[in-house]
Amino acid sequence: MNLYQVGNLAKSIAGHDKDQFYVIVREESEYVYLADGKERTLERPKRKNKKHIQPIYYDTEKKEPVPEMKRNEEIKRAIKLFSAKAAQE
Repeated sequence: MNLYQVGNLAKSIAGHDKDQFYVIVREESEYVYLADGKERTLERPKRKNKKHIQPIYYDTEKKEPVPEMKRNEEIKRAIKLFSAKAAQE
């Protein structure tokens, strides 16, 4: 299974955006492009080295990625739901 699959959530583990959550919107050889729906939108994703992120499965029991998102509002909602769920645990 590809850890850096489009639609998976990812947490930044290095850089000035450390501990921020993103959704992977595109993958290239050693880089991924990330969006959070606010500052980093689908039209202007952040390029980040794969070594500097930690991929997260949205549904940890089923190991399924987030469904493909086509709008910034959907990305914001998915990150907000995941953050709320993680805070409860």
